[in-house]
Amino acid sequence: MGASLFSLLFFCITLSRVEAFEANRPPAKCSDGAVDIRFPFRVKSQQPQHCGRHGFELDCRKNTTMIHFPSYGDLVVTSISYDTKRVSLLDPRNCVHEVFLNLNLSLTPFNNYFVLKNYTYLNCSSTLSSHSSEIPCLSGEGNHVYTVEPSSPFPDSCTPIKTVSIPFPYSPYLSDNTFGLQLTWDFPECNDCEGGGGQCIFQGEKPWCFYKSQKKSHAITEGIHKLLYNLLHMFLSLMQQN
Repeated sequence: MGASLFSLLFFCITLSRVEAFEANRPPAKCSDGAVDIRFPFRVKSQQPQHCGRHGFELDCRKNTTMIHFPSYGDLVVTSISYDTKRVSLLDPRNCVHEVFLNLNLSLTPFNNYFVLKNYTYLNCSSTLSSHSSEIPCLSGEGNHVYTVEPSSPFPDSCTPIKTVSIPFPYSPYLSDNTFGLQLTWDFPECNDCEGGGGQCIFQGEKPWCFYKSQKKSHAITEGIHKLLYNLLHMFLSLMQQN
Protein backbone atom coordinates (compact mmCIF):
# COMPACT_ATOMS: atom_id res chain seq x y z
CA MET A 1 0.00 0.00 0.00
CA GLY A 2 2.90 2.33 0.84
CA ALA A 3 4.35 1.84 -2.64
CA SER A 4 1.00 2.57 -4.26
CA LEU A 5 0.54 5.75 -2.26
CA PHE A 6 4.07 6.84 -3.08
CA SER A 7 3.47 6.23 -6.81
CA LEU A 8 0.23 8.21 -6.74
CA LEU A 9 1.93 11.01 -4.82
CA PHE A 10 4.74 11.14 -7.37
CA PHE A 11 2.19 11.26 -10.23
CA CYS A 12 0.33 14.18 -8.68
CA ILE A 13 3.52 16.12 -8.01
CA THR A 14 4.54 15.61 -11.65
CA LEU A 15 1.12 16.73 -12.87
CA SER A 16 1.26 19.83 -10.69
CA ARG A 17 4.73 20.70 -11.98
CA VAL A 18 3.61 20.28 -15.59
CA GLU A 19 0.56 22.51 -14.94
CA ALA A 20 2.80 25.21 -13.49
CA PHE A 21 5.25 24.83 -16.39
CA GLU A 22 2.49 25.28 -18.97
CA ALA A 23 1.10 28.35 -17.21
CA ASN A 24 4.52 30.03 -17.23
CA ARG A 25 5.71 28.94 -20.64
CA PRO A 26 7.07 32.05 -22.40
CA PRO A 27 5.63 32.92 -25.81
CA ALA A 28 8.01 33.19 -28.75
CA LYS A 29 8.13 35.32 -31.88
CA CYS A 30 10.83 36.01 -34.41
CA SER A 31 9.83 39.69 -34.63
CA ASP A 32 6.97 42.08 -33.89
CA GLY A 33 4.03 41.07 -36.04
CA ALA A 34 5.46 37.63 -36.79
CA VAL A 35 3.59 34.39 -36.12
CA ASP A 36 2.98 33.27 -32.53
CA ILE A 37 5.06 30.20 -31.80
CA ARG A 38 3.80 27.72 -29.22
CA PHE A 39 3.36 23.98 -28.83
CA PRO A 40 3.83 21.85 -30.88
CA PHE A 41 6.23 24.35 -32.51
CA ARG A 42 9.24 25.85 -30.76
CA VAL A 43 12.09 28.19 -31.64
CA LYS A 44 15.32 26.24 -31.17
CA SER A 45 17.30 29.29 -30.04
CA GLN A 46 14.66 30.57 -27.59
CA GLN A 47 12.77 27.62 -26.12
CA PRO A 48 13.91 24.34 -24.51
CA GLN A 49 13.31 21.02 -26.23
CA HIS A 50 10.30 20.08 -24.09
CA CYS A 51 8.40 23.12 -25.40
CA GLY A 52 7.73 21.43 -28.75
CA ARG A 53 7.60 18.17 -30.67
CA HIS A 54 10.25 16.67 -32.92
CA GLY A 55 9.89 17.95 -36.47
CA PHE A 56 8.28 21.24 -35.37
CA GLU A 57 11.53 23.11 -34.68
CA LEU A 58 11.69 26.66 -36.09
CA ASP A 59 14.52 29.14 -36.61
CA CYS A 60 14.57 32.94 -36.55
CA ARG A 61 16.70 34.43 -39.32
CA LYS A 62 16.72 38.17 -39.94
CA ASN A 63 13.33 38.48 -38.20
CA THR A 64 11.89 35.76 -40.46
CA THR A 65 10.38 32.51 -39.15
CA MET A 66 11.90 29.49 -40.93
CA ILE A 67 11.39 25.73 -40.86
CA HIS A 68 13.83 23.16 -42.25
CA PHE A 69 12.83 20.05 -44.21
CA PRO A 70 15.59 17.44 -44.73
CA SER A 71 14.37 16.51 -48.23
CA TYR A 72 14.24 20.10 -49.49
CA GLY A 73 15.74 22.78 -47.27
CA ASP A 74 14.39 25.90 -45.59
CA LEU A 75 10.92 27.39 -46.07
CA VAL A 76 9.42 30.60 -44.69
CA VAL A 77 6.57 30.27 -42.18
CA THR A 78 3.98 32.96 -42.97
CA SER A 79 1.18 31.89 -40.62
CA ILE A 80 0.15 29.18 -38.16
CA SER A 81 -3.45 28.41 -37.24
CA TYR A 82 -3.51 26.28 -34.10
CA ASP A 83 -7.29 25.86 -34.24
CA THR A 84 -7.30 24.36 -37.74
CA LYS A 85 -3.76 22.88 -37.42
CA ARG A 86 -2.62 24.67 -40.55
CA VAL A 87 0.80 26.12 -41.30
CA SER A 88 1.37 28.28 -44.39
CA LEU A 89 4.80 28.23 -46.02
CA LEU A 90 6.61 30.01 -48.84
CA ASP A 91 9.73 29.07 -50.73
CA PRO A 92 12.36 31.82 -50.24
CA ARG A 93 13.35 31.20 -53.88
CA ASN A 94 9.74 31.79 -54.99
CA CYS A 95 9.40 28.40 -56.66
CA VAL A 96 6.66 26.41 -54.97
CA HIS A 97 6.69 23.83 -57.78
CA GLU A 98 10.29 22.98 -56.99
CA VAL A 99 9.03 22.31 -53.46
CA PHE A 100 6.25 20.08 -54.83
CA LEU A 101 8.80 18.12 -56.86
CA ASN A 102 11.27 17.50 -54.05
CA LEU A 103 9.58 17.75 -50.66
CA ASN A 104 9.03 14.33 -49.04
CA LEU A 105 6.45 14.74 -46.28
CA SER A 106 6.77 11.10 -45.22
CA LEU A 107 9.94 12.19 -43.40
CA THR A 108 7.99 14.82 -41.42
CA PRO A 109 5.01 14.99 -39.01
CA PHE A 110 3.03 16.98 -41.62
CA ASN A 111 0.50 16.25 -44.36
CA ASN A 112 -0.86 18.41 -47.17
CA TYR A 113 -3.76 20.59 -46.09
CA PHE A 114 -5.48 20.68 -49.50
CA VAL A 115 -6.83 17.74 -51.50
CA LEU A 116 -4.18 16.46 -53.91
CA LYS A 117 -4.29 15.40 -57.54
CA ASN A 118 -1.64 13.72 -59.69
CA TYR A 119 0.20 15.83 -62.23
CA THR A 120 3.21 14.99 -64.39
CA TYR A 121 6.12 17.41 -64.72
CA LEU A 122 7.52 17.45 -68.27
CA ASN A 123 10.91 18.76 -69.37
CA CYS A 124 10.75 19.78 -73.04
CA SER A 125 13.53 20.93 -75.35
CA SER A 126 11.09 23.22 -77.19
CA THR A 127 8.04 25.14 -76.11
CA LEU A 128 4.61 23.56 -76.25
CA SER A 129 1.46 25.17 -77.59
CA SER A 130 0.24 28.51 -76.38
CA HIS A 131 -2.36 26.66 -74.30
CA SER A 132 0.41 25.36 -72.01
CA SER A 133 2.30 27.59 -69.60
CA GLU A 134 5.85 26.69 -68.66
CA ILE A 135 7.06 27.06 -65.08
CA PRO A 136 9.56 29.94 -65.22
CA CYS A 137 11.50 29.08 -62.06
CA LEU A 138 12.15 25.53 -63.33
CA SER A 139 12.78 26.42 -66.97
CA GLY A 140 15.79 27.83 -68.76
CA GLU A 141 17.42 28.04 -72.15
CA GLY A 142 16.80 24.78 -73.96
CA ASN A 143 14.54 23.29 -71.29
CA HIS A 144 10.90 24.14 -70.66
CA VAL A 145 9.06 22.57 -67.72
CA TYR A 146 5.29 22.08 -67.64
CA THR A 147 2.65 20.38 -65.48
CA VAL A 148 0.15 18.19 -67.36
CA GLU A 149 -2.44 15.55 -66.60
CA PRO A 150 -0.72 12.13 -66.40
CA SER A 151 -2.88 10.83 -69.26
CA SER A 152 -2.12 13.79 -71.54
CA PRO A 153 -0.14 13.02 -74.72
CA PHE A 154 3.14 14.86 -75.20
CA PRO A 155 5.61 15.19 -78.11
CA ASP A 156 8.94 13.36 -78.41
CA SER A 157 10.72 16.59 -77.46
CA CYS A 158 9.42 16.17 -73.89
CA THR A 159 10.62 13.84 -71.14
CA PRO A 160 8.62 13.11 -67.98
CA ILE A 161 10.44 14.24 -64.84
CA LYS A 162 8.09 12.89 -62.21
CA THR A 163 4.40 12.36 -61.50
CA VAL A 164 3.55 13.98 -58.16
CA SER A 165 0.42 14.45 -56.05
CA ILE A 166 0.11 18.22 -55.69
CA PRO A 167 -2.69 20.64 -54.70
CA PHE A 168 -2.69 22.59 -57.98
CA PRO A 169 -0.88 22.68 -61.35
CA TYR A 170 1.16 25.63 -62.51
CA SER A 171 -0.79 28.67 -63.68
CA PRO A 172 0.59 32.08 -64.66
CA TYR A 173 -2.41 33.57 -62.86
CA LEU A 174 -1.33 32.12 -59.49
CA SER A 175 1.82 33.50 -57.93
CA ASP A 176 3.71 31.59 -55.28
CA ASN A 177 2.32 34.05 -52.75
CA THR A 178 -1.28 33.17 -53.65
CA PHE A 179 -1.35 29.76 -51.98
CA GLY A 180 2.23 28.73 -51.31
CA LEU A 181 2.39 25.45 -49.44
CA GLN A 182 -0.26 24.62 -46.85
CA LEU A 183 0.44 21.78 -44.42
CA THR A 184 -1.40 20.29 -41.48
CA TRP A 185 -0.58 18.06 -38.51
CA ASP A 186 -2.52 15.86 -36.11
CA PHE A 187 -2.01 14.12 -32.77
CA PRO A 188 -4.92 11.64 -32.48
CA GLU A 189 -4.24 11.21 -28.76
CA CYS A 190 -5.06 14.91 -28.30
CA ASN A 191 -8.38 15.04 -30.17
CA ASP A 192 -10.60 14.53 -27.11
CA CYS A 193 -8.66 17.15 -25.15
CA GLU A 194 -8.76 19.79 -27.87
CA GLY A 195 -12.37 18.94 -28.72
CA GLY A 196 -13.26 19.85 -25.14
CA GLY A 197 -11.53 23.22 -25.37
CA GLY A 198 -8.26 22.11 -23.80
CA GLN A 199 -4.68 22.47 -24.98
CA CYS A 200 -2.63 19.33 -25.44
CA ILE A 201 1.06 19.25 -24.55
CA PHE A 202 3.54 16.41 -24.15
CA GLN A 203 5.91 15.49 -21.36
CA GLY A 204 8.18 13.03 -23.15
CA GLU A 205 5.79 10.83 -25.12
CA LYS A 206 2.83 11.27 -22.75
CA PRO A 207 0.12 13.81 -23.62
CA TRP A 208 -1.35 16.12 -20.98
CA CYS A 209 -4.50 18.20 -21.30
CA PHE A 210 -4.79 21.75 -19.97
CA TYR A 211 -7.56 24.27 -20.34
CA LYS A 212 -7.10 27.82 -21.58
CA SER A 213 -9.73 29.13 -19.18
CA GLN A 214 -7.92 30.54 -16.16
CA LYS A 215 -10.86 29.68 -13.94
CA LYS A 216 -10.91 26.06 -14.99
CA SER A 217 -7.12 25.81 -14.91
CA HIS A 218 -7.08 27.32 -11.42
CA ALA A 219 -9.73 24.85 -10.27
CA ILE A 220 -7.67 21.96 -11.58
CA THR A 221 -4.53 23.23 -9.84
CA GLU A 222 -6.39 23.79 -6.57
CA GLY A 223 -7.82 20.28 -6.74
CA ILE A 224 -4.37 18.83 -7.31
CA HIS A 225 -2.99 20.72 -4.30
CA LYS A 226 -5.80 19.41 -2.05
CA LEU A 227 -5.19 15.87 -3.26
CA LEU A 228 -1.45 16.28 -2.63
CA TYR A 229 -2.13 17.43 0.92
CA ASN A 230 -4.46 14.49 1.66
CA LEU A 231 -2.08 11.96 0.14
CA LEU A 232 0.87 13.35 2.03
CA HIS A 233 -1.10 13.15 5.29
CA MET A 234 -2.05 9.52 4.57
CA PHE A 235 1.53 8.66 3.63
CA LEU A 236 2.99 10.15 6.84
CA SER A 237 0.35 8.40 8.97
CA LEU A 238 1.21 5.09 7.34
CA MET A 239 4.91 5.62 7.97
CA GLN A 240 4.26 6.35 11.65
CA GLN A 241 2.25 3.14 11.99
CA ASN A 242 5.18 1.17 10.60
